[in-house]
Amino acid sequence: MRRVVIVGGGISGLSAAYYLRAAGIPSTIVERESQLGGLMRTEVISDCVVESGPDSFLTAKPWARELIDDLGLGPEVIGSNDHLRATYIWRSGALVRMPEGMKLMVPSALGPLLRTPLLSWSSKVRILTEQLRRPRAFPRDRSVAEFVKDHFGSELLHYIAEPLLAGVYGGDPAQLSAGSLLPQMVEWEARYGSLSRAARSEARENAAPLFSTLREGLGTLIAELARQAAPEIIHGTAEALEKGYRLRVNGDWIEAQHVVLACRPTAIVPDLFPEMPWNSCTVVALAYRRSEIQHPLNGFGFLVPAKERRGLSACTWVGTKFAHRVPQDKVLLRCFTSGPPDDIRAELAEKMGITAEPLFSRVIPWPESMPQYPVGHADRVRIIEEMLRDLPGLHVTGNAYHGVGIPDCIRMAKQVAARIAASAGGV
Repeated sequence: MRRVVIVGGGISGLSAAYYLRAAGIPSTIVERESQLGGLMRTEVISDCVVESGPDSFLTAKPWARELIDDLGLGPEVIGSNDHLRATYIWRSGALVRMPEGMKLMVPSALGPLLRTPLLSWSSKVRILTEQLRRPRAFPRDRSVAEFVKDHFGSELLHYIAEPLLAGVYGGDPAQLSAGSLLPQMVEWEARYGSLSRAARSEARENAAPLFSTLREGLGTLIAELARQAAPEIIHGTAEALEKGYRLRVNGDWIEAQHVVLACRPTAIVPDLFPEMPWNSCTVVALAYRRSEIQHPLNGFGFLVPAKERRGLSACTWVGTKFAHRVPQDKVLLRCFTSGPPDDIRAELAEKMGITAEPLFSRVIPWPESMPQYPVGHADRVRIIEEMLRDLPGLHVTGNAYHGVGIPDCIRMAKQVAARIAASAGGV
């Protein structure tokens, strides 16, 4: 009998295996793909570092950096070029810079807000009067759309909040949970009333970059995790799970004392937990000669609001965001689309004036990889966690529960490993 079997060899499963090994507990990972890492894969093409999955993580969340330091990869960490940071929004046929001083979708600086052509004067007045709101706590979860409109009106929702969240969740703000996606802002509302006033009051000087990554790509993290965790690897499809626990993989049964589902649970136990909704996306990476691109690339990239979106929802200008990723004579763009990948070049011609032939392109599907946190998400997660208390030895981890970012996945995987290590009788 194996001690711990982990289904899924992405960042969540590998992190769980690493922390289990640190506690002296061996593990087995079942992974259906031919390589580990899930979407987190890195290619170097024509000296360009091309990420298949996320290109970075939020520096402010400590769990990724803690793991990276534990692995000995600390010297490889680089930060985003925040002195060049600017985000543009496509509106009415032009890229318009988002006002400086935004805390996600909350304006914290009045001057840039008043000067921006992105919002109408009626919206600016609405945002200014938001500062007069008094503290108020709501007894129920609300949608992001309801929450943002209540504070700032529809225009800021459609042209700032929605495109910002689309880059992470790809979902509809009218369905997504404010309590789960914007917990800090919900807390600000209860404490200050005004989100704008809270953003100014809570502002702290922070020299750390907004985003961090590894110089040679996040595939380095996956490779080192796999090396140091040293799990047994079974490449195959987990088809069913029986209490006990018996896991069927490629038709054969594996017995284990603990099973960690670092994947979508419904793929293995379809009728056990409440269903979590997921969205899909496609990443298209395109490289060009710098001499053939007239756009100044003066920022981290641009977002396309749903009201003006055809397929392309976001584009990252990789060489501006991070040093060491793109040679000076090349340009690398990472485009996110829900439409046909072949349409991307026409949209880049429209929005950035790019008509050159790319040096290379990569199309990377993200099928059902973006978990949605709809209104009531926290209650759904609470139900799952209560059910797990009645199923000792079964655990879940991943980006569908308490945060979608790399640090969130690592934190939850570490907690699962700690529970296994502390379980009665050990393993």
